[in-house]
Amino acid sequence: MPSVSNKGLTMPQSPIRKLVPFAENAKKRGVTVIHLNIGQPDIKTPQQALDAVKNNNLSVLEYSRTEGSEEFRTKIAKYYEKYDIHVSATDLIVTTGGSEALSFAMNTIADTNDEIIIPEPFYANYNGFATACGVTVVPVVSKLEDNFALPPIEDFEKLITTRTKAILICNPGNPTGYLYSKEEIQKLATLVKKHNIFLVADEVYREFTYDDKTHASILKEEGLEEHAIVIDSVSKRYSMCGARIGYLVSKNKEFIATSMKFAQARLSPPTYAQIASEAALDTPDSYFAEVKTEYVARRNILIAELEQIEGVKIARPQGAFYCIAELPIKDADHFAQWLLEDFNLNNETVMVAPAAGFYATEGLGKNQIRIAYVLDQESLKRAVRILKEALKSYKG
Repeated sequence: MPSVSNKGLTMPQSPIRKLVPFAENAKKRGVTVIHLNIGQPDIKTPQQALDAVKNNNLSVLEYSRTEGSEEFRTKIAKYYEKYDIHVSATDLIVTTGGSEALSFAMNTIADTNDEIIIPEPFYANYNGFATACGVTVVPVVSKLEDNFALPPIEDFEKLITTRTKAILICNPGNPTGYLYSKEEIQKLATLVKKHNIFLVADEVYREFTYDDKTHASILKEEGLEEHAIVIDSVSKRYSMCGARIGYLVSKNKEFIATSMKFAQARLSPPTYAQIASEAALDTPDSYFAEVKTEYVARRNILIAELEQIEGVKIARPQGAFYCIAELPIKDADHFAQWLLEDFNLNNETVMVAPAAGFYATEGLGKNQIRIAYVLDQESLKRAVRILKEALKSYKG
């Protein structure tokens, strides 16, 4: 029998999606599953994005340009101007989701067995992208008791080797919700310039910042032009996860030109999705003000309810719409599966994402879960009540 690749065998499962079969079985048994496991907002997609697809008059659904249409890229550049970020259409490559942007970035900057340093816990698919690209993830531990703030810069520097190609951050963070400060970004900027490596920032949650805090983009750091690579996406910003449109942004011309070769290999990003995404860029600021108000209310309810459960510790998110909770259990993977297979309260249960899959260091996060507060406030309250009763019953 032919064998599959070692790369395939070592490809990690998604901690977010691996429990889906158990959730589906629960639903077949008539149990309602409240999904806290996946960052799929219930916020309505801007109507102009939906209308742009419905009302277009295309007669042939053609390939678009490899880097995305010039009109769309020009409009993206204007979007960045609102944040005092000055880029041009030639600094951008439209990708099939932020996921493809990350894949292009890793393939462009790193060869097999090169290293990228990432503060953990981090978005679980970074592990998958790195495995697919042959890149080694070197983790730096951030801690719940520090609210998952940037680890000391010395912890990064001592890990830099001749194989280190970049530091990768998510800001605001998935799964932690931590928002890096201007000072933290400046420390990283100084470090990457000193060692002549890249700083890659996944900034897809840029709009979602709370408590009067503002987002600090690496694209605004002077002197970082040749080092800065931004990953962006319309998925969460406009509640358009299914559009699968993201983009790479960098002023490093060699990086963009090299990434274009990877983009050419997949031909082009989807045409209809670009039409919708271009229209979404006209979304008024009032949309984000309303969305932020709703997410702040959800966060506050979630944190307040979780803090009432004995033995639970929570990091307070300052952005995005996720939080990490530490539970009084030993194995969150087992607990999450048990919730779906063996527990319900009034015929309802919850689906969570075990946090161990968001770490690269073996053994970390075993008693933690990631919660996505993308549901209405009443659903969040019910979900936490279910978690509270489940923890009382769980014998794991």
